[in-house]
Amino acid sequence: MRVAAVDCGTNSIRLLIADIDGDNFREVHRDMQVVRLGQGVDKNKAFAPEAIERTLAATSTYADVMRRKGVERVRFCATSATRDATNREIFISGVENILGVAPEVIPGSEEAALSFMGATKELGQELAPFLVVDIGGGSTEFVLGSQSVQAARSVNIGCVRMHERHLNSQPPTKAQVEAATVDIDHAISEAAAEVDFSAAHTLIAVAGTATTVAAAALGLNEYDRHSIHLSRISADRVHEVAAMFAAMTRDEISALGYMHPGRVDVITAGSLVLSRVMELTGALEFIASESDILDGIAWGLASI
Repeated sequence: MRVAAVDCGTNSIRLLIADIDGDNFREVHRDMQVVRLGQGVDKNKAFAPEAIERTLAATSTYADVMRRKGVERVRFCATSATRDATNREIFISGVENILGVAPEVIPGSEEAALSFMGATKELGQELAPFLVVDIGGGSTEFVLGSQSVQAARSVNIGCVRMHERHLNSQPPTKAQVEAATVDIDHAISEAAAEVDFSAAHTLIAVAGTATTVAAAALGLNEYDRHSIHLSRISADRVHEVAAMFAAMTRDEISALGYMHPGRVDVITAGSLVLSRVMELTGALEFIASESDILDGIAWGLASI
């Protein structure tokens, strides 16, 4: 069966088209566009008109690709920013007009479950229990489990949210980093009250912040998802990379060969979140996974 999964987050919208037959998964097409749907949502609690326009334009492009590829089933999932926006119905109706499918504004618990499925599907149970950490634009999910989710918590410390709330100069000031760290640590402690970090054998980090930090830690000259996928990055390297981004100018970050243009202004915030996750979970390393919520959505479509 040919399925199309769309993940619309705070920072980016992504498409995965895959052929799935039982446990066989073949990627047909994958794309990501940074649309910053969550622009200003943390402050204003509403979508900016230009953010909706950017996102609907990307959705139209994806609709054309789905038609050309002969997709049989589609699921469009919207996450943190859409949960928070009071004018979400304008966006939802726009997507439905384009795709003919209503976007689902999924709760953090389902976002966590889908991320867990995507991140762990191809890993052996000898690495379990897993702690999957999904650092998005608006929120970060912590998910513990082995073959299924045992505990999960979503907290509002995504890279866009932390950039807009605290780290809005590049490089950030010491006071900005300190304020962001207090905010991040408080949220992680909230997650730890519901998710037992110590029960995990393997920490898996997914989404663009984690894979970009992995690219930096591996010393890549350009973004190479095959080199990044399932690489093991030590906590020490995460802290070093976070400190490196925090000391750079915007132009210096933009010049990095592996850096997506849409991540330039939020990677300092995202890497700080990941650094604090490594510190407060006590994990010595993380496995970077290119398989995440998007893959989980696709697997779920095939099982309907």
